[in-house]
Amino acid sequence: MSLGLPEIILILIVALLLFGGKRIPELARALGKAQGEYQKAKETLENEVSEFKSEVAKAAKAENTAKSTTSKTATPKKATAKKTAVKKAAAKKVDKTQAKSKA
Repeated sequence: MSLGLPEIILILIVALLLFGGKRIPELARALGKAQGEYQKAKETLENEVSEFKSEVAKAAKAENTAKSTTSKTATPKKATAKKTAVKKAAAKKVDKTQAKSKA
């Protein structure tokens, strides 16, 4: 179902009657600004997610490198410490993101 020319004209006439000639440009500007803000927020969130993913990948790579350099009889404490370090790095990134969103 698509809108034909008569339906679009009817919608425009109703909008003109409801809002008046002066309010329609104001509404259009407000919608444009809202769309711009939405796009900015979306891009910011996507950038933060990609940065977080890369940091997690780097931490995992560092952990794998550390595992390969240590002996196979590594103590469980070392493995737990490495996991804790990865979790702390992720939590730090989340804290920074929350601080940016509050500002």
